[in-house]
Amino acid sequence: MKDIVFISDLHLMPERPQTMKLFSRFVDQIAADADALYILGDFLEVWWGDDDPATSYTDVFTSLTSLSQTHNTQVYLMHGNRDFMIGNVLAERCNFEIITDPHKIEIQEKSALLMHGDTLCTDDIEYQKFRQMVRSEEWQQQFLRKTLEERFQIARSIREQSQQSTKQKDEYIMDVNQDETDKAFLDNDTRLIIHGHTHRPAIHHKIVNNIDTTRIVLGDWHDTGSYLRICDSSDYKLQTFS
Repeated sequence: MKDIVFISDLHLMPERPQTMKLFSRFVDQIAADADALYILGDFLEVWWGDDDPATSYTDVFTSLTSLSQTHNTQVYLMHGNRDFMIGNVLAERCNFEIITDPHKIEIQEKSALLMHGDTLCTDDIEYQKFRQMVRSEEWQQQFLRKTLEERFQIARSIREQSQQSTKQKDEYIMDVNQDETDKAFLDNDTRLIIHGHTHRPAIHHKIVNNIDTTRIVLGDWHDTGSYLRICDSSDYKLQTFS
């Protein structure tokens, strides 16, 4: 059994230098001892293309690279709703592997489904339409043909609209839809789902179609670091890092 660490929703950005420093310490003190680190979306608050030199993220990227090069920790990254433009160039630069959403792995000799979590929030119809648009190859190609400055302005506008829209939505709309989560368990023949996105860390147990299931929701990094570590036959436990 591998020692695996899971994180999501760090939303790293230059305007939050304390969180970027927290991640670097997390790499040294927690992730460096693991066999694998899975980042399940929204690692960065915004990303507008791998051709961005992104000098403000130098320390973050150096820490990320050190995991594979110095500590032999395999790093896997899944796109979130903020950093879906991360591409193969950045992946090669920082030595991580981009994985699809959803992504199935084996944990403690059982299958587990990894997701960012936004596709489970089907009550948020407005967001789902937006997600379908920006994840299309046509939209992304058009976006990348623009200058970095133009992309920056578009990304900032999208972020501001998202923040404003979030304030106006009921809480339940931005959480997962229970029927959709049940469907994810059944369609993927799994009893364990790990995801982020909702910023509502918890471990949910539910019987779905006479099967005991567990859904682990990873926490965000707005106040402290949050992670899940699974090794050997250990119980699932969300942990904080500060």
